Amino acid sequence: MFDALYIGATGMQAQQLNVETIANNLANVNTVGYKRARVSFSDLMARDPARTAGMGDAEAGVLQPALRLGSGVGIASVSKLFDLGDVKKTDAPFDITVQGEGFFEVLMPDGSSAYTRGGTWKVNKDGQLATLAGLPLKGGIQVPEDIQALVVQPDGRVQAKVANQSNALDLGKIELVRFTSPQGLLAQGDSVYRSSSASGEALPVRAGEDGAGQVAQGYLEGSNVKMVDEMVNLMVAQRTYEANAKIVQAADEILGLVNGLRR
Repeated sequence: MFDALYIGATGMQAQQLNVETIANNLANVNTVGYKRARVSFSDLMARDPARTAGMGDAEAGVLQPALRLGSGVGIASVSKLFDLGDVKKTDAPFDITVQGEGFFEVLMPDGSSAYTRGGTWKVNKDGQLATLAGLPLKGGIQVPEDIQALVVQPDGRVQAKVANQSNALDLGKIELVRFTSPQGLLAQGDSVYRSSSASGEALPVRAGEDGAGQVAQGYLEGSNVKMVDEMVNLMVAQRTYEANAKIVQAADEILGLVNGLRR
């Protein structure tokens, strides 16, 4: 097999995924809480061309055993980058996010934990503070039906002002979690993530302590996608794809010459 064909094909396939990742980043440039993704590449297994051709050291000639050739490119990972996005003030009481590092822990329908950076919240059918998708905060923040105002303190304490009561009611406290390697989190959609072996286990922290950010009410964190950077990455990926396509084309032409040889 003429390996240049295969190597060029791996380059085209890798850059196709790279372009798709960049396209998704650009599509979510205005999505609240979106974290951009990045493709990491790795070279595929190196091989000894002399050994591959079945030659001994004496027969190798230019194919010396010291010469090592790669077998193309592969995808090492597609990871999320949790750089902080621009935090914008909205003054909406149910817009709650984390200013700094940290995640809110929510419960999935199967009872397992998931994590989010926040956004616009609501009161679900069970009367609990939940994401717009209906995922309640772990621990449960029960919101009274006759609530007049919801107040969330920077340290995570949640209070409610209700009719006919002068003092605010304490509804509970929002605790945050951190991860050793947040780029290893698995995206579930709607800016919700699950932990993995790459991210490590969730580490409970208090808001404003141990390097964790504070809980911010009336704010939303925007996407951390930088359009200029993504456009530059797109042009580089496009040129790289074209170069690999040229490799495949050249390899095909060389094979055509070989097939056309006559004795």
